[in-house]
Amino acid sequence: MSEQAEQIKQKVQQQFGQHAQKYVTSSTHATGSDLALLKEWLEVTSDSVALDIATGGGHVVKTLAPHVGQVFATDLTYGMLETAKKHLDPYASNIFYVIADAESLPFLENTFDAVTCRIAPHHFPNPQLFVKEVARVLKPGGKFVLIDNIAPDDPVLDDFVNTLEKLRDDSHVRSYSVSEWTKWFEHAGLSLLKANHRKKTFPYPEWVRRTTTSEEQVKVVDAHLLSASKTIQEYFSIESVDGNIQSIIIDEWMALAEKK
Repeated sequence: MSEQAEQIKQKVQQQFGQHAQKYVTSSTHATGSDLALLKEWLEVTSDSVALDIATGGGHVVKTLAPHVGQVFATDLTYGMLETAKKHLDPYASNIFYVIADAESLPFLENTFDAVTCRIAPHHFPNPQLFVKEVARVLKPGGKFVLIDNIAPDDPVLDDFVNTLEKLRDDSHVRSYSVSEWTKWFEHAGLSLLKANHRKKTFPYPEWVRRTTTSEEQVKVVDAHLLSASKTIQEYFSIESVDGNIQSIIIDEWMALAEKK
């Protein structure tokens, strides 16, 4: 692993360890129409063995556990995984918890019927390695659902949203584009079956304070949004009242792929 990648992963561990409980209670993570689609898209059964990568607050695992035989919740951060376990213990007994790096999974080839990863890959320094690992641990014909923020194709909008995310969260690496994800899927031997591209509204006061560490940092994020051009403000639907930002809208992609 490169020194830069190691530093990024240390930032992720620090960030998620410090704010673990916020990810359990986050409305952005705990709710969403994407969660309701998981069982249908993955076609899991009571015999299925599933894997959730970078589980965070465990919301995907909570959704899948009633419908599968076993589900493995993995995360790079011990404190995050421990918090998820406390959250999930009352709901299911078929969940196993494993500390794991998404880019180097501690599982054998052809192990899982279904793999998921939701609102996390923008923290990964080597997403192409992550996709290869997903393909490696999936059984032939196994399904993979990826859900994450994505960058628009327009380079100006791409730069704006990735700068925004980095100002708000120092562990952010990059929101990748659909074309990048599609290329990585193809190279890993995953066939894209279907996808939803949606505009996701974030309640700004909660969203910005989930990861920032001071009011000074919040003000820097505010300034980045409020100083944006009219075109950018319209694209991201930046809503503000008397200079107080209320909400923004960011692109999100939900994709279903199958191992060839």
